[in-house]
Formats: sequence, structure tokens, C-alpha cells
Amino acid sequence: MLGVGELGRVLVILGLIFLILGIIISLGGLPGWLGNLPGDIRIERENFSFYFPLTSMILLSLLLNLIFRIINYLS
Repeated sequence: MLGVGELGRVLVILGLIFLILGIIISLGGLPGWLGNLPGDIRIERENFSFYFPLTSMILLSLLLNLIFRIINYLS
């Protein structure tokens, strides 16, 4: 269970991460390769389109997992 001080630290760190991501997205947009990786599922038909970024989600999950493990290790 997180104490009040620890919860505050976690919220501040998450806020900083979202701030940095927001600045990156607003200034330069997302990298062109994100969402266009091999393994991302894209089906386009005449009246239908379906997009499921499977590989991009796995890569993002691994990256976030690494970031949170480093934060946990340092705290």
C-alpha cells in the first residue's frame, strides 16, 4: 500500500512523463515508424477499414515497463 508521500511522488513522476510526451507530440508529432511497424494489422476495404497496432503496443508496453522498473529501482 502506498503512503500519502509515496503516492504524491508517483503522481508527480507520472505527470512529468505525460508533460514530456505532450511536448514531444505537439512539437514534432509521433515518430513516423510508430504505428507502421511490421506486425501492425491494417485492413482496408471499400467501405471498411480496421487498424490494430499490435507491434507498436507491445513495443510501447516494453518501454513503459522499463521506465517504471527504473523509477522503482531508484526510489
